[in-house]
Amino acid sequence: MKRKNNLQTILLISLAMSATLCNALPLSTRGRWIVDNAAGGRVKMACVNWVSHLEPLVTEGIHAQPVERIAETVKAMGFNCIRLTYATFMWTRADYNNRTVAQSLDSFNLTQAKEGIAGNNPKLLNLQIIDAYEAVVNELGAHGLMLVLDNHVSKPLWCCAREDGNGFFGDMYFDPKEWIKGLTEVATRFKNNPQVVALSMRNEMRGPRSNVPDWYRYMRKGAKAIHKANPKVLVIVSGLNFDKDLSFLGRKPFGLTLNKKVVFEAHWYTFDFTQQWQQLPPNRACGQRADEFQRDAAFLTTGDKAAPLFISEYGINLEETSQVDSRYFTCFLPTVAEKDLDWALWTLQASYHYRQGHAGGGESYSVLDYSWSKPRYPQFLERMVILQNLIQDPKSNVSPYYLLLHAQSGFCVNVKHNDVVSVSSCRKNRRNSRWNHEGDGSPIKKLGRKHCLKAVGDGVPLTLSDDCSSPRATWQLVSDSMLQIAAMDEQGNPLCLDATPSSNSTPIWTRACACLNNEAGCDPLSQWFKLVPSNIA
Repeated sequence: MKRKNNLQTILLISLAMSATLCNALPLSTRGRWIVDNAAGGRVKMACVNWVSHLEPLVTEGIHAQPVERIAETVKAMGFNCIRLTYATFMWTRADYNNRTVAQSLDSFNLTQAKEGIAGNNPKLLNLQIIDAYEAVVNELGAHGLMLVLDNHVSKPLWCCAREDGNGFFGDMYFDPKEWIKGLTEVATRFKNNPQVVALSMRNEMRGPRSNVPDWYRYMRKGAKAIHKANPKVLVIVSGLNFDKDLSFLGRKPFGLTLNKKVVFEAHWYTFDFTQQWQQLPPNRACGQRADEFQRDAAFLTTGDKAAPLFISEYGINLEETSQVDSRYFTCFLPTVAEKDLDWALWTLQASYHYRQGHAGGGESYSVLDYSWSKPRYPQFLERMVILQNLIQDPKSNVSPYYLLLHAQSGFCVNVKHNDVVSVSSCRKNRRNSRWNHEGDGSPIKKLGRKHCLKAVGDGVPLTLSDDCSSPRATWQLVSDSMLQIAAMDEQGNPLCLDATPSSNSTPIWTRACACLNNEAGCDPLSQWFKLVPSNIA
C-alpha cells in the first residue's frame, strides 16, 4: 500500500511538471544545458528507452497494455520522456511502410501479439506501420511526455552486432542518401507535434568501415537535413565505437550549432568494460571509468564551446544483478549526478513481439514486469530519484550548495529534527539535505547552520557538531574512486562515511576506510559518497 501511495504522489508531481513543460516547448541549448525557448530555464530529460525498430516494426508492449496506461506508468515511475526507436526502412521503403500492423504480425505468425493488440489497442491493429507509430507518439505526447525519436537501425533487426550491415555509412543496409531521406521524412512528419522535442540521428555507429572523415561528412549533412525540415527540434549527434567515443570532437569541433539545437549523445554500459570491472579493484576501476568517460564524452560539457551531453543508453540486468553490474552502477550514479546530465535508461519494454527469431521473449533490463503493468524492482527506481531530480539550473538565483549522495543506495544524507544524520530518499526533505564544503581539508557544514559533520570513532554513528575545527570534522577524498570521504581520528587514521541502508532512513556511521590500498577481494561500495553540486530551491 505504501508503494502505491508513493507512485500516486510521483504521478501527481509528474502531472504538475508536465503542465509546466507544455508551456515551455520547444527546446534549445544554452551552453551545456537543454533549456526551454520561452524563458531559458533548464529542462532536464529523464527518459526511458522504448523499442519500435525490430522486424515487425510494431511498438513493443501494445499487446499487453493500452498505450495510455503505459504512458501513465512511465510517468508514475518518475520519467518525463521516451526515447522511441525506429528503423529507416519503415519510412523509406514501401514494402515496409505499406503494411498494416496486423499484416506485419501475420508475416511472423505472431497470433498472440495480434490478439493482444486487438484487445488493448484495437485502433492500431489495421493502421499502416508508420501511422501506428505516429499514433503511439501522439498518445504519449498527450500525456505530457517528451519524445526523442531515435534512428536505431536502417534494416529492422536487433542492434547491435559489429558487422550487421547497419553499422556505418556504406554498409549493406546503411546508404547515406536513404538515411538522410528517412531523417527528413521523420522530421517533416512530426514538425507540428511539440512533444517531439528531439531527433537522434543514429544509434551506435560501429564496424570496420567506421572513420572520422566520413562521420563529419555525413553527420553534418544529416543534421542540416533535420534542421531544414524541422528547425524547432533538437538534433542529437552520436559518436563512434557503439556511441562510446566522441573524443575526436576535442580535436575538431562538429562545426554546426543549428541555432542552438545540437546535443551530443553517448552510451555507458557494464558490458563495454566487463574485464575492467571484474579484474580491477573497485576503487581503481571506477576511477578509471570516470576518467575515460570524461575523456571520451563528458569533456563536451566543459569549456567555451560547451554543449549538452545526453546519456541515451545505460542500464543493468534487473532480474539478477551481478557484482559487475553493482560496481558499475554504483560508480555511474554519482558520476552522472555530479554533472547532472540528461539521460535515457535502457529500458521500458518488458517483452518483445519478435526478437532474433523468438516470439514473446522477455527483457532482463526492463524496469517493468512481464505484464507491463508495474515496476519490476521498485528499489531500483528509488535509487534513480537523484538522477530524475533537477539538480542544476543555469537560471537559478539560489546560492550553490551540495547534496551528499550515498552511491550504493541512491539516498541523500540529511539531518532529522533531532539532529540525527541519516540517509533517506532524495525525494524527501531536500531542505534538510543541503551542505556547504570548501574542498579537501574543510568541514562539511549544514547549510544555514554553524554545525558540521563530525566523526566520533570507528563503528560509531556520525554526529552533527559545532566543533568544526577538529581533524575529525575536516573531510577529504582518500581513494582512487574519489568517492570515499574521510576524516582523521586522534591517531591520524582515516575514518570514512559508511552506510548500509535497510529501511527508508538509516543512520550513517564512520568506519575504518576500506580498500585504500586496492586490496584483492575488498569491497568499498558502502563507503562511496559524492558531494553533488546543486542550486535548486
